[in-house]
Amino acid sequence: MMPFLAGQWHSPAGAYRSSVRVRDAVEQARSEVADLIGATPEEIVFTSGGTEANNTALKSLAREVGRTHSKIVISAVEHRAVSRPVAAMRAVGFEVEHAAVEADGRLDLEAFSTSVDRTRPGFASVMWANDGTGVLQPLAEVAGVVKGAGWFLHSDAIAAAGRVKVRVGEVAVDFLTLSAHKFHGPKGVGALYIRGGTPFEPMMRGCGQEGGRRGGAENVAAIVGFGAAAVLANEALANGTYDRVEALRNRFEDGLEAGLEDGTNRVQRNGSSEHRTGTVANVSIAGCRAADLVPALDEAGIECAGCGGEPVGKELEWDPLKAMGCDQDRVENAVRFSLSLFTTEEEIDEAVRRVVATVKRLSN
Repeated sequence: MMPFLAGQWHSPAGAYRSSVRVRDAVEQARSEVADLIGATPEEIVFTSGGTEANNTALKSLAREVGRTHSKIVISAVEHRAVSRPVAAMRAVGFEVEHAAVEADGRLDLEAFSTSVDRTRPGFASVMWANDGTGVLQPLAEVAGVVKGAGWFLHSDAIAAAGRVKVRVGEVAVDFLTLSAHKFHGPKGVGALYIRGGTPFEPMMRGCGQEGGRRGGAENVAAIVGFGAAAVLANEALANGTYDRVEALRNRFEDGLEAGLEDGTNRVQRNGSSEHRTGTVANVSIAGCRAADLVPALDEAGIECAGCGGEPVGKELEWDPLKAMGCDQDRVENAVRFSLSLFTTEEEIDEAVRRVVATVKRLSN
């Protein structure tokens, strides 16, 4: 990114040679991001982040299906970058239904199939993976239901892409959203995949950037960083690095259970044990409120996220745990720990030691 932060400030839209070099860098990044999900470069539109990408897709779909006689179905565990735009649509007359999930956080496919009405136009939005629990949804089956009804399908893949295999050639999504910061890229840049031939209405209008699909000067340095991160993520997916990360996540959870064993199931793992990303450990520790544990762990050098009676930070949405049927104690005791490509076994063991020590201190 540095050349584009320290000298190559030229607009990608210009006709002069410096501008062409910058434009070439943007297009290389577009190809790199497309490769991550098996798309073509022409199907990728760069945005200011995942929230903008989600809003753009949903609002385009709402315009396409219209308010009259249409229906919108989203899962009950969507991120608020999806659920809040859809709530705004409901407020102006769209019919909206939230499809239930099972206790493990996975979509109840039978209930979802019932919600998708073949007699009416509509669209569905189901996230590929949940950001708070890491739970993966059965997107191939979801797509079969949605496309069988003649509906459009959007998937928020922000918590999945770059961590698990996401291939738009294998799952018939019409729109898919990405964000660079979820796999070591810069913040403030995302992408919207638009399947070729899908009707689309831009949300950001201006001077015709991104093929007329998103107005506004491109954030070149961030886009280049996005492409570089996509290359690294693709390599990690191919060489088994995420298998190592998943093993470390399991080591962390097993270590907490062993260290806090007191004759009861004090540590509860939240979400499917089989269908989840390897980078998230979401656990509830009985008798230990997240509102107390998160700042105490911060003092101990462990950064995590959670919720209690009051929100702790703004980075997590905890509605998924309630949708999974967790009781209030389990929700208020829930903490999310995140791993990365660079997490080591030594760090995991030290984190276990510090978390166990902190929980025991708070419990005394």
